[in-house]
Amino acid sequence: MSLRQFEYALAVAEEGSVTAAAEVLRVAQPSVSQQIRGLERDLGVELFSRTPTGLVPTVAGRAFLREAEVAVNAARRARATARAGADELVGELVVAVQMGLGARQLPGALSALRRRFPRLEITVFEEPNPTELERLARGGVLDVALMAGPCEEGLYDGHHLGDEEFVVVLPAGHPALAADRVELRELEREPWVRFDTSSALDGVLVEVLRDNGLAPTTVARVSQTATAVRWAVHGLGVTFVPASAVPPGHEHLVRPVSPAVSQPVVAAVRPGAGPAETALLEFLRQETWYRFGQSWVAPPSATSSAPVV
Repeated sequence: MSLRQFEYALAVAEEGSVTAAAEVLRVAQPSVSQQIRGLERDLGVELFSRTPTGLVPTVAGRAFLREAEVAVNAARRARATARAGADELVGELVVAVQMGLGARQLPGALSALRRRFPRLEITVFEEPNPTELERLARGGVLDVALMAGPCEEGLYDGHHLGDEEFVVVLPAGHPALAADRVELRELEREPWVRFDTSSALDGVLVEVLRDNGLAPTTVARVSQTATAVRWAVHGLGVTFVPASAVPPGHEHLVRPVSPAVSQPVVAAVRPGAGPAETALLEFLRQETWYRFGQSWVAPPSATSSAPVV
């Protein structure tokens, strides 16, 4: 078996056909078919079932592909480390972010990282579902993840960056904007713009509502924090997001709540991290993480948050 066969099998599983996988891999279709047949012959099992809608991994295929993904990612990291010189790093860094966290801080940190390592490729996933985030981590896909800690020690090393306070977004002219903080009970009769039920953000709101004995009306569910903020600003309902997830220009329509709600922000970094992961962690620590005091202070714009390197 070869690493190339692993990569071809993963591409076929992702694309659902040999033809599509060959296009993605930029190789001839017969080459992909030959490699998959050879792999199945070496393993003594069928990795894919042929169905009317395409190729679907078998039970044995799914088990194999999980380990193949780990192997391919390990090889990718090994190549990047081997090619790293004193001032240069070549390879790919894969970052995942729990939706809503680091929306202002991560772009500045990643920009600084690219300036230090201009040949480094960076892939970022914004993942609303914590279960999917865990699956990616266990599959060895991720180099760094931003999450509302703690992370599972041993699998990744957790580094506390700061705390994110949650805020409520209100439409212009709302009476509650007259206060520095908004009592949650004042919002019980308001319609709410919420997130998908499987998302970590909606999980936070569920806990907050339960702890305060509230059962407000849900008027919409969305999958992105920017969408929730826009809809709240236009009067569809109020919404509840981490402070840094508020797009610049809307700070005047945002208030922290009472009782205060905040989450720790943790950078989960693979043990034995290389120079790219170490540098990104350094830049993230230079960013400002918002936890407000007794009165609301609008966070600075994203353009001013990039660290100087």
